[in-house]
Amino acid sequence: MTLLPVITLVRRELLRFVRERSRMVGVIASPILFWIVIGSGLNRSFQEQGSPPGLNYLEYFFPGSIVLIVLFAAIFSSISVIEDRKEGFMQSVLVAPISRLSIAMGKIVGITLLASLQGAVLVLASPLVIPETTIGSLFLTVVTLFLLALGLSSLGFAIAWVMSSTQGFHAIMNLLLIPMWMLSGALFPASGASDWVAAIMRWNPLAYGVAAVRESLYGLQPQHTRDLAGYGTSVVVLFFFSVLAAALAVWVVSRREKGRPIQTQGTAE
Repeated sequence: MTLLPVITLVRRELLRFVRERSRMVGVIASPILFWIVIGSGLNRSFQEQGSPPGLNYLEYFFPGSIVLIVLFAAIFSSISVIEDRKEGFMQSVLVAPISRLSIAMGKIVGITLLASLQGAVLVLASPLVIPETTIGSLFLTVVTLFLLALGLSSLGFAIAWVMSSTQGFHAIMNLLLIPMWMLSGALFPASGASDWVAAIMRWNPLAYGVAAVRESLYGLQPQHTRDLAGYGTSVVVLFFFSVLAAALAVWVVSRREKGRPIQTQGTAE
């Protein structure tokens, strides 16, 4: 794998995002609106078991909203894989003398950077919601988001690579990633869920992403409630999730190389 193709594809993803600023507005505005409406509606009726006194739902829901921004950003950016195929750009890349690993890494790194940066925008506002937030915890949270974004971007890329339409891609995303977020501890803690839901949450890698973001925002304070796992365990789970998702993306790309070629819009017609 050479760095030049990877850097070129990353640069293309960033330039495309800069030229489509409405994407950032949509990705960030929807979770913030969701956080305000849902958080305000359940604020008075929520109290996490074992949580410090005074913890309201807006504060509890905030880490999950940050993760939702990263999730949306990864999904929307992964659509570029399908768009590149329809526009014929992917076909020109596939016939170029570069490895499929370079193509996968270029797209994944670009999507990861975009998702991390958009999540970091809301992280910067966390001191307004979580008073315990410090400069160190902000930095730790951004690093945690990058690891989470890498896993989600790799998974989104792998799914988008085998999809022939954006409609099919959105259907898979709604069936897979949105339920993963809903059962991640973002909306409610595992301690208050039924046994079978709590079991799913403990096997859900995104749940450890939410737990890691929540812990990092509080600066890893020992008195903060750990509903699922501590920061160290959560980061280890996130790391293996990201590695497995990246390996899946590379395998899917290599498998397509040995099979039939990717069709563009013109060849499909």
